[in-house]
Amino acid sequence: MNSGNTTNTIMSRLIKKPVAIEEGASVTIDEGMLRVKGPKGEITLPFPSEVAIEVEGNNLWVKAGSKVDDTAIHGTIWALARNAIEGVTKGFEKILEIEGVGYRAVLEGKELVLFLGYALPVRMAIPDHVTVAVEKNTIKISGINKEEVGQVAAEIRAFKKPEPYKGKGIHYRGEVIRRKVGKKAGATGS
Repeated sequence: MNSGNTTNTIMSRLIKKPVAIEEGASVTIDEGMLRVKGPKGEITLPFPSEVAIEVEGNNLWVKAGSKVDDTAIHGTIWALARNAIEGVTKGFEKILEIEGVGYRAVLEGKELVLFLGYALPVRMAIPDHVTVAVEKNTIKISGINKEEVGQVAAEIRAFKKPEPYKGKGIHYRGEVIRRKVGKKAGATGS
């Protein structure tokens, strides 16, 4: 049954496509590190020896490196490189909305203070590479690193997830909250 080929390599389809280096971004590669600089900042991305990254003109290519046994990492590095280029040129942003009577958010220096109906306000330190802005019942999280922006937004949302009956809590803008029907007040059983 074995045809002599003992290695079964599955290549990621993403490495067949280049990552476009947007105008204003510069990419340098040296000894397992990808450095992406742009108008919004700089991101350094380490990559393993199984991956080779090459820059040709305005395109970045992710290719198989010295070891081709484990190729599952190629698509991941391709996506991380694309996100790094997009982050330093355009940036990333998540918008959270607060719903509920008396629920609000306030910035105090490098700390976000949330009043969510608990006995004490919830305080959260804002990481250095992330910017948080509060307007009425909206919290805007922005930064150059997609992972950090998403993590901060998820941590803020976890303080008071939206409940399914009235929708009170913190949710992403545009998020659909599945509502449940409450108990009927005058229901009688025969």
